[in-house]
Amino acid sequence: MTRVRVNGFTISLDGYGAGPNQDIDNPLGIGGTDLHHWLIPTRTFQRALFGKDGGTTGVDDDFAARGFENVGAWILGRNMFSPVRGPWPDMSWKGWWGDNPPYHVPVFIVTHHARPPIEMEGGTTFHFVTGGIREALERAREAAGGMDVRIGGGAKTIQQYLRESLIDELHIAIAPVLLGGGERLFEGVDLRALGYECVEFVASEKATHVVLRRQGRAGA
Repeated sequence: MTRVRVNGFTISLDGYGAGPNQDIDNPLGIGGTDLHHWLIPTRTFQRALFGKDGGTTGVDDDFAARGFENVGAWILGRNMFSPVRGPWPDMSWKGWWGDNPPYHVPVFIVTHHARPPIEMEGGTTFHFVTGGIREALERAREAAGGMDVRIGGGAKTIQQYLRESLIDELHIAIAPVLLGGGERLFEGVDLRALGYECVEFVASEKATHVVLRRQGRAGA
């Protein structure tokens, strides 16, 4: 059965998933890259983003690797795909990740502005969905073919899916940094009322990893 998952989404100690003033020079906002000091050195990240051997192993890499297991499709918010806001000025922007993005499966971008699909190297195709989060999930489920759907972010996109009780499991990494502003992941979201509970809580030297699961989804 297809699960809808969030994996490896990192927040600061004060709850922000991105810092203030996001733009093309600071896609994660001011200070936002500090969130990912646990992830970047891992063997999984180095292979997925740069095609390199090596990298760290251990708790952080274990959680990073789990995020790529059994994933048949991804969903991203428009702001996670592009620094451009509003209508597309042209069709030149194809994401932050170069010609061979780390997804290797269909990726569905939630946006208000239509655009033709973009076929990349390595099996990634970006599809642009203007019908809202449920349409994006329906299309992602179909594309996943029984495998899981991973929601990559950003924070506002995850919030929308949480409020609709559409996410089965979240792995959140809490980094030992303070951002002071930006986008809060759980702003206005009552996880307890939505039926989520903590099923795993593990700390490494660089992050605390928390897994939240919606009740009734164990083993799904």
